[in-house]
Amino acid sequence: MAFITKEKLFSWNWFKYLFLILAGTFAMAVAFVYFISPYKLAPGGTYGIAIVLHHLFGWQTGFVALAIDIPLLVIGLKVLGPRFGWKTVVGIVALSQFVNLLSWIQGDVALVPDDALLSSIFGGVILGAGLGLVLRARATTGGSDIIAMILSKYTRLPLGQLLIAVDSVIVLISLVAFNSWEIPLYSWIVIFITGKVIDIVVEGISYNKSLIIISDKHEEIRDKLINDMRRGGTFLKAEGMYNGKDKKVVFTVLTRRELSILKDYINRIDPNAFLSVSETHEILGQGFKSLQKSVEQDQV
Repeated sequence: MAFITKEKLFSWNWFKYLFLILAGTFAMAVAFVYFISPYKLAPGGTYGIAIVLHHLFGWQTGFVALAIDIPLLVIGLKVLGPRFGWKTVVGIVALSQFVNLLSWIQGDVALVPDDALLSSIFGGVILGAGLGLVLRARATTGGSDIIAMILSKYTRLPLGQLLIAVDSVIVLISLVAFNSWEIPLYSWIVIFITGKVIDIVVEGISYNKSLIIISDKHEEIRDKLINDMRRGGTFLKAEGMYNGKDKKVVFTVLTRRELSILKDYINRIDPNAFLSVSETHEILGQGFKSLQKSVEQDQV
């Protein structure tokens, strides 16, 4: 999981990445200052800890987070090696300064007073959108990411599980600090929404479904796909586990509307057919988005 990329200084890509990082960290700062911090929510990461310390001792959130992030970054470089490039440093510093600036302007007043749930929802959406932009730039804002990477190296546990564990511990710190169950519960709402929005920003919204179809009417299904729906597919050779008979499995990708049409057709010709329908985040190839275009967008 490396975040070092080689962009020529002051090149077009260099400016694009810098813009994404600054735009993303500014959006994250808006989420923290206007929606999350006023309600003492601690949605994981170093900013979750910083928000708790801010409300307990009055310390500036941005400076506290920066004071935690810098040692973590140094430790991460020593333990994990050179995984973090200039963009991660810019992201950490920019987020800290944006949070301090907006805190100076807004104070601890919520944009939406007396509505912690609405603030949690919109805070999670804006935070996820901002962090998604930072990740699109092949950067990170440090914090719990680095802690989870270090733990993963020594425990061999999956990074995703460790991220959830680290953030959950930070959320529970807010419970101990403020002695209120509402705060960690709202914080988990922020974490959940943030994760979903990050997926949308990084991977995009897809309306496509991938299908695996096992049916004795595979030739009729082929004709429906190719001649009627103008879609392609692939026959996969398979063997039945129960009776050992040779089978042809149909693999194809359709839009939601096309899926509904095909399911209705299969139900009419073979009600006993087996269908496995899966969500797809990205489909590349003929009839869908080109691989070259996807690579170009990933570089933006």
